[in-house]
Amino acid sequence: MTLYAYKGRSLRGELVSGQMDGETADRVAARLFNGGITPIQITEANAKGGQVTVEQIARQLGLGRPTVSDLVLFSRQMYTVTKSGIPLLRGLRGLAQSTTNPVLCEALEDVLASLEAGRDLASSFARHPSIFSPLFISIVRVGEATGTLETAFLRLADYLKQEQETRDRVKAAVRYPAIVLLVIAVAVGVIATFVIPQFKPLFAQLGNNIPLPTKIIMGASDIARNYWQFVLAGVVALAFVFHQYVSTEAGRYHWHRLQLRMPVLGKLLHEAILSRITRSLAISLNAGMPMLQTLHIIAKSAGNEYMAERVLRVRDAVERGEPLSRAAAAVGMFPPLVLQMMAVGEETGEVSGLLDEVAGFYEREVDFGLKNLSAAIEPLLIVFVGGIVLVLALGVFLPLWEMIGRAGG
Repeated sequence: MTLYAYKGRSLRGELVSGQMDGETADRVAARLFNGGITPIQITEANAKGGQVTVEQIARQLGLGRPTVSDLVLFSRQMYTVTKSGIPLLRGLRGLAQSTTNPVLCEALEDVLASLEAGRDLASSFARHPSIFSPLFISIVRVGEATGTLETAFLRLADYLKQEQETRDRVKAAVRYPAIVLLVIAVAVGVIATFVIPQFKPLFAQLGNNIPLPTKIIMGASDIARNYWQFVLAGVVALAFVFHQYVSTEAGRYHWHRLQLRMPVLGKLLHEAILSRITRSLAISLNAGMPMLQTLHIIAKSAGNEYMAERVLRVRDAVERGEPLSRAAAAVGMFPPLVLQMMAVGEETGEVSGLLDEVAGFYEREVDFGLKNLSAAIEPLLIVFVGGIVLVLALGVFLPLWEMIGRAGG
């Protein structure tokens, strides 16, 4: 497949441009005509001296990818298309023309070409793993096999919407402490760089009797003013080493495990992941996916290597013939109440329904925790800010009091 850049006119006469994969320029032109676009110019991308555009660099870096909101809207639109009986190719072509995200638009154009080549919808989606998750593709595949595509897309839309709401609540909860810490860092940097040096000649009169807090802030000020290049280089080096470490399988596992043990935030993150796992499990089982396949896919999309390893241990236990509740109890993922609900679901044949209730329970716990997150973090912020203010105050006022005492003596 070759990447072609094209320019053309839409049915409304508007000038449109973009890029599309194709075997030849004629095939690209045929796809454009089928999509309601009259091509004006079709050239191979990067054909002119191997030039690379800013847009191509941005896409290689992963910028411009569809957000969760885009995927929620797309899933709801696909539900409408499949439920209303519109031919799939015609419906997808209309969605490709109406979407505002260029990356999603190109992906849908490729999905259309793949469908025209005889592939099924799930396999066509699987050609774009950076946009469509394994869970998304698997549920679509089950919907195709069972003739319930509209139900599959409706479940996906609800699942993605709940995922988006949880992420938005987490972002809103951590925004306040993040802003406070940023303001404190800026204030301390300004004081250390511009304010403390003004007191340095005054403090020098004390000779060797400078208090320890004053020595600390004067040393920090000297480092900030004279060695900031080395400090910046050290920070960049540490960030690079950390990135390389968490890029390895072992490093990512230990980092994700440490995240779950952080004070305050660790418990919320653990409950949010459990909510995602149980919701995904409920949706997948309700869609008709086999248990082992579902657990394998959920482990790949858990977002946390430590929790993914536990899900795989559950899958291995289920594969050996153990019930889901006993396998989950062995790895210590859930509290006793949730395990009892799983056991009841297995006895009554309503595992997916009770897992959905478990997901709702964790979502309510996360929502309650996020609402009280500020109250839980405020004491830590107060202690941290108070410690910084105390060091700065002692560092400035202790030598002044010493000098005043000498003058009075």
